[in-house]
Amino acid sequence: MKSMDQEVRKELTPLKLRAKAAKFAKATVKTQMESFKRFGVWADWNNPYLTLDPEYEAAQIEYPEGHISRSIYAIFKLVGGVKTSLLEEFMPNICLAVWTTTPWTIPANAAVAVNAKLQYSVVEVQSSSEDESASTSNKKKMVGTVLKNQQKLFVIVATDLVPALEAKWGVKLIITKTFLGSYLEGFRYTHPVDKRDCPVVIGGDYITTESGTGLVHTAPGHGQEDYATGLKYGLPIVSPVDDGGNFSEEAGQFRGLSVLGEGNIAVVSYLDENMSLLMEESYAHKYPYDWRTKKPTIFRATEQWFASVEGFRKATMEAINNVKWIPHQAVNRITAMTSSRSDWCISRQRTWGVPIPVFYHVQTKEPLMNEETVDHGSDAWWYMSVEDLLPEKYRDKAADYEKGTDTMDVWFDSGSSWAGVLGKREGLTFPADVYLEGTDQHRGWFQSSLLTSIATKGKAPYSSVITHGFVLDEKDYTGDVLVGPQILRQMSDIYRKLRGTLRYLLGNLHDWRVDNAVPYQDLPIIDQHALFQLENVVKNIKECYENYQFFKIFQIIQRFTIVDLSNFYFDIAKDRLYTGGTSSFTRRSCQTVLSTHLLSILRVIAPIVPHLAEDVWQNLPFEYRNGDGSAAKFVFELKWPTLNEQWLSFPAEDILFWERLLELRTEVNKVLELARNGKLIGSSLEAKVYLHTPDAGMASKLLKMCEAQNEADTLQRIFITSQVELLSSIEKEMVSNVQHTGEYGEGENKVWIGVSRAEGSKCERCWNYSGQVGSFSDHPTLCGRCFNVIVANPPQPAVAAVIS
Repeated sequence: MKSMDQEVRKELTPLKLRAKAAKFAKATVKTQMESFKRFGVWADWNNPYLTLDPEYEAAQIEYPEGHISRSIYAIFKLVGGVKTSLLEEFMPNICLAVWTTTPWTIPANAAVAVNAKLQYSVVEVQSSSEDESASTSNKKKMVGTVLKNQQKLFVIVATDLVPALEAKWGVKLIITKTFLGSYLEGFRYTHPVDKRDCPVVIGGDYITTESGTGLVHTAPGHGQEDYATGLKYGLPIVSPVDDGGNFSEEAGQFRGLSVLGEGNIAVVSYLDENMSLLMEESYAHKYPYDWRTKKPTIFRATEQWFASVEGFRKATMEAINNVKWIPHQAVNRITAMTSSRSDWCISRQRTWGVPIPVFYHVQTKEPLMNEETVDHGSDAWWYMSVEDLLPEKYRDKAADYEKGTDTMDVWFDSGSSWAGVLGKREGLTFPADVYLEGTDQHRGWFQSSLLTSIATKGKAPYSSVITHGFVLDEKDYTGDVLVGPQILRQMSDIYRKLRGTLRYLLGNLHDWRVDNAVPYQDLPIIDQHALFQLENVVKNIKECYENYQFFKIFQIIQRFTIVDLSNFYFDIAKDRLYTGGTSSFTRRSCQTVLSTHLLSILRVIAPIVPHLAEDVWQNLPFEYRNGDGSAAKFVFELKWPTLNEQWLSFPAEDILFWERLLELRTEVNKVLELARNGKLIGSSLEAKVYLHTPDAGMASKLLKMCEAQNEADTLQRIFITSQVELLSSIEKEMVSNVQHTGEYGEGENKVWIGVSRAEGSKCERCWNYSGQVGSFSDHPTLCGRCFNVIVANPPQPAVAAVIS
């Protein structure tokens, strides 16, 4: 028994936590020489050997196209059983027919498994004149000597497979008796290599009639399903393959041969020479390869170190429920993977990694590992001698021991990383606020960290866990993050729109100074509404960050910059930004809003697109300081925007009105488009809009906006037309003169919309139509607004430079 009886939950240093191999609560590392055998996967590596725990490291296996195996159909001769009378008439010429794609596992055969519910038949093999040695359908076949000799032969196969086997083997198969697979249990056969008696056993649902013969050659030392069947029947666990991938002494005459090379060939030849081979055939199929070396793997049973989690599974499950899992359904995944777990295979056979500091007695193979031997020098394991590594009390027995070469499971190593970080460094307390990794880590890092922490600390090492998806080819149909040319183009377009929004803000703030800001109460209603929208966006994004819903942040930013800003506020703001005087109230009020948007947007996008945010910050055209007066040299030195409750308190009735107004604007644009298609207008500034609604409340608000004291809040600016007139009633004569009409809403809330040519002439400066154009003798081509701007801001005379 290899064991480490350790004190429960004793404080461990990071090195000890890794090296001691699982100081678990009420748990010991158990590796009984007969009962701890566990399946692993061998792959050609540097040494070149690797044993993997399939539960944890299946992700390191891949199944490439194009693998070809030497598959064989072999026969094992029946010698009797508990129901001998059932098949007595066929003795001694009756055999079990099996099929395998790994002939090298035949020396490790311990049984033949059948499906108790399938029908099986004894078939007489009658020879055929067809030459099966030729290649057929590009698959090389070789008929075995037993078929060529034309001896009387009876074989047992699954009844449903008789026609397919008859065609494949090129023989005539005559069914002579049929029975259920359960009748075969207890029969014995002669092992084709070492001639010992082996049993026929009942396997599981993995035995089907989709391929093969319906009887499965079972080698518990080389297959997971075979291993389970072997445990059920107490079969010998034979694995005659050494660490080099060669047959060991147990394989007798095959010893020393590479199992995937000469050994495979030798086994096939031996079976043929001993009248046990029906056919060999090249077989293309999926086969597990090591993901790094791209070489085929070998399944074999090996001795491993295990840590039991039985003693603290309940505490682990309770801890899972106290962790915040994002997304929430991830709790189901970690729960399912942890609740059914009893053991953790913590050893690996690699030439790199953290060593398991155990000594083995040369003769008895008994392990020597305790706290004293571990403390003495596990960090120098690879290069120091056994004598130097052993404590003084064991040194005189150094010749009796050898170093173990197993390394620690990397999940145990990474899973104990919290012990070297949390509570060890300034500002990093235990537990961590959050662990972040992919969906595969519920069986990896998330779980190994949880187990080591529960075992030594009694609680989870994290308060919350975020699970992200993976980036996959865009042709893949799974729910992870897809990437490809089309998707990259879409993301590029969205990125450029965001960048364009920021450039618009920078460009229109080139002359802005913080002391130019207009107080909130003096801002036009449209600007107050814009700040209300901004604050809601910042609030929602903050909540998304706190809940790690990053995809929602992207969606919010995208909609806000494109719909609320570019398509509406920026579109309307151009008029007062470009035509108003540089110090006009409406321009300053707009810049007040734009500067606030710029600073807020930069802060909320910085964690997602830091390079873009920093690029904008380094080109900020005005000086900005944090609330404490400190200057921010970089964008990440900015404080997170503090929510402005005044901006959020925008009256509820006004919120509803602006929602309806924006919908009305959409319908007005539709009618303007009709007028444009009808050649009535070109630009929307060539239009006059008529509105009528029976809704007194709506009519009152619309009239108030038509008569607004500031240019920013007028309906004509919001619709980007030259005039808007609110009608108290709709006269037939009036309607008949309006060529293009439309409606918004229904019933009492309905608004009638009409569009005609704008009145007056076009202003040369702002392109709006006005009856005032032509009434100013000094500037006959200007409207009243532009005239006032020019008079207040006369052009400065040009100064010629004198060149000497």
